[in-house]
Amino acid sequence: MLPGERPPPTRVDGRLRRLRRAELPIDTVQLARYLIGRVVVHDTDSGRLSGRIVETEAYPVGDAAGHAFRGRTQRNRSLFLKRGHAYVYLNYGIWFLLNVSSESPGVGGGVLLRAIEPLQGIDQMMAAVGGATRLADLGRGPGRLTKALRVDLAQDGVDLCAAGPLWLGTHAQGRGAIGTSIRIGITRDADRRLRFYERGNAHVSGARKWRQ
Repeated sequence: MLPGERPPPTRVDGRLRRLRRAELPIDTVQLARYLIGRVVVHDTDSGRLSGRIVETEAYPVGDAAGHAFRGRTQRNRSLFLKRGHAYVYLNYGIWFLLNVSSESPGVGGGVLLRAIEPLQGIDQMMAAVGGATRLADLGRGPGRLTKALRVDLAQDGVDLCAAGPLWLGTHAQGRGAIGTSIRIGITRDADRRLRFYERGNAHVSGARKWRQ
């Protein structure tokens, strides 16, 4: 920000405002829980896409399942930025996955956004996801989430707490009880209960046992 400039307003409308970095816990597991019920927003040329975050997974420092486990690389460098930046990568050559960096600068840790409950731009999300036939399916699972929000490698490294088209927000709507479980599809450090979700929410991914 240049001298004399005013910071961008945090309030976007009557119910939604941008999250400030100071509001984000400096701890991966705490951040994963904190983000349940918050909102991820992508302001595109064709309109706003947004959804309440209803499922996350934490990949803390020293976690063998995390991309930061073996140190910083060109691919995972965004995980080592100060908390609140986007880390986007291509999974199995098919899906882009969106994560939020979660620690102090130079320390690698991240939170995977696994599912959203769509709020705005639902028709556009339907068109982007293609095969989804139900509203509950639009953001169920980390790959569908990025398709619905039109997030790809172009957003890797974006500051989610700064003025810009991709950002984190907080919503007037409250959140339900938070459940925990082991992470889905993990083979290393597989017994750690680092998955968080809003109990009973139909937009949470996985079989019914993963949503109760």
